[in-house]
Amino acid sequence: LQRCCYNLKTIKTPVIVHGKNKTMFSKIGMFAFILVLYLNSANGNDGRNSSDNLLEKRLYKARMELWSRGSNLCDIDPHKGYTPEEQVNIFESTMTWSSLRLGPVRKVRRHFLRQNECIETNCLLKKIRGGAMLSEVDSSRSSDTYSDLLKKKIQQLGLQFGQEFIVAIEKNEIEHKHDCEVSCETYYCAPKTSNNDNNWDSSIQKNGTSFINYSFGATPPEDFFEEFGFPLDLIKVTQDKPLFSTEEAANVIRIAKAEGVEHNEYRSGKYQLGGDWLTNLPKTREWFNIKLKTTLFPLMKYLFPEIVSSPSVLRAHSVSLLKYNTSHPRTDVHVDNGILAMTLAMTPQNEYVGGGTFFEHMGVDNVLAMDVGHGTFRPGSVRHGGHKVTDGIRYILGAFLLIEDRVEHVRRLKNRGSEIRRKGNLERAAKHFEWALAINPKCTTCLKDWAEILLTQKKYDEAEVKIREVLTLLEEKDSDALFSLGVILSEAGKDEASIDAYTRSVKLNAEDAELCYNLGIKLGAKGDKKGEMAMYHKATTLDPKLGGAWLNWGTALAEGGNFNDAEVMFLKAMECTEVAAKAMLNLGHVYQNKAERLAAQGNLMAAKDMATKAGDLLDSGKGMLDAMLASGSCGDDDRRYAAQFGPLRLQCYRIMGSIYAGMKDFVSSEIQFRRATERFPNIKGAWEMLARILEVQGKTGEALIARNQLNKI
Repeated sequence: LQRCCYNLKTIKTPVIVHGKNKTMFSKIGMFAFILVLYLNSANGNDGRNSSDNLLEKRLYKARMELWSRGSNLCDIDPHKGYTPEEQVNIFESTMTWSSLRLGPVRKVRRHFLRQNECIETNCLLKKIRGGAMLSEVDSSRSSDTYSDLLKKKIQQLGLQFGQEFIVAIEKNEIEHKHDCEVSCETYYCAPKTSNNDNNWDSSIQKNGTSFINYSFGATPPEDFFEEFGFPLDLIKVTQDKPLFSTEEAANVIRIAKAEGVEHNEYRSGKYQLGGDWLTNLPKTREWFNIKLKTTLFPLMKYLFPEIVSSPSVLRAHSVSLLKYNTSHPRTDVHVDNGILAMTLAMTPQNEYVGGGTFFEHMGVDNVLAMDVGHGTFRPGSVRHGGHKVTDGIRYILGAFLLIEDRVEHVRRLKNRGSEIRRKGNLERAAKHFEWALAINPKCTTCLKDWAEILLTQKKYDEAEVKIREVLTLLEEKDSDALFSLGVILSEAGKDEASIDAYTRSVKLNAEDAELCYNLGIKLGAKGDKKGEMAMYHKATTLDPKLGGAWLNWGTALAEGGNFNDAEVMFLKAMECTEVAAKAMLNLGHVYQNKAERLAAQGNLMAAKDMATKAGDLLDSGKGMLDAMLASGSCGDDDRRYAAQFGPLRLQCYRIMGSIYAGMKDFVSSEIQFRRATERFPNIKGAWEMLARILEVQGKTGEALIARNQLNKI
């Protein structure tokens, strides 16, 4: 028996994982072990089902995930001109492209005062937040309001960018008006008469309720940014006396449970969450609407007087009740799809362990924990997430808000650009990001989205410039941007710099499974097998369903000759649907190797059983790959991987035929080699094997026919 040689050749292969092009290195040869490539299909499903019920479930889960990530698409109902199947594809594609990744955790930033610095040259408000009087504002500056200045700026940009920009701005205003009107159909909207406004009674603070302010980070909110003076202490958390009692919160949860909130779950990025929209929980919504009227809207006016002129202009845009537990522990870091947002704690802290809200510019020791009845209030564009719950159950109520008399042009241009990108018009999408940045040059999410387009267009230098600008604005403390930088540098062939970017990202956010996975790939390509496998171990610990990490880990073990442990990794990978077919091919090759070793030791029966298992796995994996190819749901990597089936399966026929020959069962040996020629009639090796076994049996005529066929190839 010939030994299977690991003749390793390195091939650079780009793959798309969660919307980001990542470079992997597959090591393949004729009978070599295949480095399995991680594929996350665009839909998270290998097949399609036309059933209305299935479409409805897929659409619902996708919308809930997008809501948890702050996406605008979950609020578009229905998509004009789209079929239900197209709607599902758009939502699920959005999840794939989403760049709202789990961000870094750092120590709390010191509050600082920049008395002589404005956000832009034409800064209107040169005031200090938290107590400055209007008389303290520099009176030598223009008396125009921010709205006046914004209108003038948009008019100037209209002259610069032309009619297409003007149309986009008008569309923003139309959509904003529509969203505000839809909100009032479901959620409380205060009468516009100022006399009917409920005002937050600051004397309540004297009775025990107070607020603590936290830094918003290095950059201001994306919209109305010039309205917020320094320091940006825009994250407000209630302290001491809660906004509502423990008993009141418990009753709300009882009502929500009766309405079925416990029976729903959906995926939020890497995590499963429980919960539902309040539009589907009418009794729960009744309580929330009362709180909007009596407490929450007046409170938002009190906390953010710079942009909220009256409680009557506030609109609840999207509201959800979320459930966290050990199986649904946390959310990804995300931004909210509204100028303002709130999180209300609905469960006593003694009923769970962990929890709270964390922000990527703060450290893990500074998670903002809230007991029942307390809330966090903030502008929506700060990156944040639900901290992990390790025991018990935690409910929170989250809401995104709009302001009727203020159109968020930056957010809407950015969101529309993302939608246009999903439809494949990259140039037009880039224009929208450029327009948004013309209004607010510090819109970091706009820069990130634009960089992704440039990456797709293989304009690596330009993409790198955009991402490095993000890192400068965010003081190098954004693991998402560092991750993207690593991808861009990898695609540009700057491997050392790519590894450095990934490594810095891991230091900021060690709980990002995909990041650890990507760094493992780069370390493996560099030859650092120990570091590579350590990253795969970390990735699979964080996300046991990250099939690519199990596969690459198994491959690294097999390359080192540790086939027993490699087998365990490939069995784990087979549990991950998106890579199961590839895991079968890899595991089949492991069994081929074991069969050869057993045969060399003289244990032919055990070798035959092992080789049979190898063949069955290869055939099963090929069937799954063929189904993916036929459905059109595969990528270039799947096609490249499927092309390796032939050499692997031919090797399996050779092993089986040789084992039967060693057992003196020449008839069975001939059957194996004939099957090889029938399945691979254009492969010389198959006819060579058949000719040899026919010659051993003295069938010279048939052997001559086989050799003649070989010579025709």
